[in-house]
Amino acid sequence: MTDTTRKLATIVALDVAGYSARTEADEARTTAEVAALRKVIEVIAAKHGGRVFNTAGDGFMLEFGSSLAAVEAAFELAETCEPKVRVGVHLGDVAVQPNGDLLGHGVNVAARLMAKSDPGGALVSADVRRTIRGPLSERLISRGVMQLDKMAETIEAFALNSVVVSLPAVPKQQSEPLLAVLPFDNLSSDPEMQFFSDGVSEDIIQRLANGAKLKVIGRTSSFQFRGDRKAEVARALNCSHVLDGSIRRAGSRVRVAAHLVESSSRTTMWSDRFDRGLEDIFAIQDEISESIAASLNRTFSPAPAQSVDPAVYDLYLRGNIRTTEPEALRASIALLEEVTRRAPHFAPAWGKVAELRAWMVSYSPYADRHAMAARARHELEHALALVPDMPSALIARLALVPHYGSFLEGQGVDLLLQTCTGDTALGLGALFPESVGRMRDALARSRRGAELDALNAYASHMLGKTLWFSGHIAQARAQFEDNLARWPDLKPSANNLIMLCAELEDWNAVDSLLAPERLAKFPLQEFEIGAKRYVASKRHRSPGVQNEFVKHLEDDFSNSGYADTSALTFAAHFGAIDEAYDIAARARLRPAGDGRDAMGYDAYRTYIMFHASWPELRSDPRFVTLCARLGLVEYWLTTQKWPDCADTVSYDFRAECERHRDHPKDTYPL
Repeated sequence: MTDTTRKLATIVALDVAGYSARTEADEARTTAEVAALRKVIEVIAAKHGGRVFNTAGDGFMLEFGSSLAAVEAAFELAETCEPKVRVGVHLGDVAVQPNGDLLGHGVNVAARLMAKSDPGGALVSADVRRTIRGPLSERLISRGVMQLDKMAETIEAFALNSVVVSLPAVPKQQSEPLLAVLPFDNLSSDPEMQFFSDGVSEDIIQRLANGAKLKVIGRTSSFQFRGDRKAEVARALNCSHVLDGSIRRAGSRVRVAAHLVESSSRTTMWSDRFDRGLEDIFAIQDEISESIAASLNRTFSPAPAQSVDPAVYDLYLRGNIRTTEPEALRASIALLEEVTRRAPHFAPAWGKVAELRAWMVSYSPYADRHAMAARARHELEHALALVPDMPSALIARLALVPHYGSFLEGQGVDLLLQTCTGDTALGLGALFPESVGRMRDALARSRRGAELDALNAYASHMLGKTLWFSGHIAQARAQFEDNLARWPDLKPSANNLIMLCAELEDWNAVDSLLAPERLAKFPLQEFEIGAKRYVASKRHRSPGVQNEFVKHLEDDFSNSGYADTSALTFAAHFGAIDEAYDIAARARLRPAGDGRDAMGYDAYRTYIMFHASWPELRSDPRFVTLCARLGLVEYWLTTQKWPDCADTVSYDFRAECERHRDHPKDTYPL
């Protein structure tokens, strides 16, 4: 009986890419390179708590007790090793030999993944992916299910990409500065203080974008670059300047170090260190922002002085989250409510609690919405009384505008975009012009959002969506496909791509996106019309299809007395124009206000009526009557900001709007 034990371990396997060809070309040089490479590999392994347990020629086997450490090491090995290596990572059962060697299926799977990896890249098994959390896990991109060599089983593999998007090798010369603010390093002894470092960095982003009107890359993109990855940010995000720094906090004292670097020359334009009491954190942020603005020849307008107890500021940072998940929203709202009780003068807390509560309205039952919206309005007005043009309060005000009936209130989006360049503001900035039929404006704004936050999934989806709605089919498809390659679980892009491919009658692509094995891991239940009814109707066009859409419209009307503009648009698209308008004339254009209604911020939006691929509803003069009931005619006549279709339909659109100036509007229950 052999003296072996078994254990669970994370294995990293790597070898030199093209080793045989390199050896054939110059054996002596290749041998020397591999010998030098071993030292590099051993140092990186030890740095992440691992060890090299076996070597053979150009191959190396490493063991790690932590999957996260193994993936971090794999990332560094793939990035830094020269000559380039291929890397595979797997978590599995191994047998420990008396000499410390490891054998078994776990080792074999890591080696097979390595063999399928690209030079300078890594493949990580699904078993490893499931055990890690945090920013690194978000950069693991599925490469699908693979059949490993000499193995019967298949395994899902994830690629570990150092640069998520394809960008120029050297930053382009910017016509104006484009700044990336990195997450400041947490130098405190307590790792839990990372939330504090991130919060301070995010506040600086907001202050710079607002006070100096700088083009600042969104937090979602710049905060992906931490630790060793910070060196990549200028190349990956094509920014002209980078702000980096560190924070050390001890009790009520804080030390902040910051420096501004010009990317192309790597010249430090400004640096400073601040040792203060924690109550001065806002003054430090203003000083940093003012110095950066001066270095970039911009005028900085500091926010009104704030003073808040450090413990209260901690609560604020913990509650200042970025999510639309109802449970997370509730938890954050509770924290921010406590901040407003303890520090009623602290405007950012009032603005942020109003913003989160405004988002929460769209995810709540209709019976609860009126009271919740009233409370959010009280909070946002309180914030604006303390600090006029507070971005979070302006976002809350826009988020509370009903989805139709009150479009004139949405004009505040222009003020918001003058005041705030964050990703939420840019998203609202594109959504509002979409909803009033100004697709060209929406596309311009979504392009800006994607430019300023290139690694933000929502910004990338909005760009694909506005490209498609504006009629740029090929560009939209490429954008959606790129989105899903980077974020495989980005459901809105998946749904839109399914419908777009059905529109093009590319049924192979549709079938691949709707394959049962894909949907088992990636359900699309909330997109029934797009992923099922619309696709089926496109695939099997017949008189029965038209009847099916009319039946759905009639059923909804009979059961609730209401009609949804999306269903009206699709019915008209499939030939039932008269039937759609007949039902619209009899129905209420609003949700039923009960459990049958859709939830979420996109529910019951009017933008579907202006989609470039579905012109049938708006090609009929009766469309203006429908728009008058929705409040759109009131908006167009008052602002003289006309929809794109005003110049493309066959009838006099503006004259029809004037004729319906006083037509009564339907109401929308928030």
